[in-house]
Amino acid sequence: MARYTGPVCRLCRREGIKLFLKGDRCFTEKCAIDRRGYAPGQHGQGRKKLSEYAIQLREKQKLRRIYGILERQFERYFEMAARKKGITGEALLQILESRLDNVVYRLGFGSSRNEARQIVRHGHIAVNGRKVDIPSYLVSPGDVISIRERSKELPKFKALAESLVDKGTPPWLELNASELSGRVLNLPTRDQIDVPVQEHMIVELYSR
Repeated sequence: MARYTGPVCRLCRREGIKLFLKGDRCFTEKCAIDRRGYAPGQHGQGRKKLSEYAIQLREKQKLRRIYGILERQFERYFEMAARKKGITGEALLQILESRLDNVVYRLGFGSSRNEARQIVRHGHIAVNGRKVDIPSYLVSPGDVISIRERSKELPKFKALAESLVDKGTPPWLELNASELSGRVLNLPTRDQIDVPVQEHMIVELYSR
């Protein structure tokens, strides 16, 4: 499946905020935003007044990059959200949060969504006891996500159990650190989704 393979720190600098695409590195002095807090390229330090369209586009690009999704797939998610009852922007965020790679990240099994995506693709994750290696798989309330038994013997996951003890977990997920598993309690509400985007602008963009 196609995915972005370029330097991810450029994406943070382009959006002007930390997107936390490199996990723990983003909390150190090596973070690109802390060292060069301006957009990449020769015109990155220039000041430009953005049009309404440009602001809406930046919000969409920011959300795509946070979850590591390419344009066509993002459009499909928006179409799914538009068909749901309720607020389209919130429905879009719920769909993105329901992706298996994001849930693996939220449970703390991966330090970033990129790492969580790799963990899923390499076959280390089971949903309700069955192996699932599709990062875009959408989980549902009641689903149990766990590290597969054979994968628990790997050094990475042996050390993981201890680090998860003090790990904060979103209220819509339940973590069992000792078993390296978690349960989806319900779909998250907007106030439980800590992504710095104005989703209504994305809805306005697609409504043009």
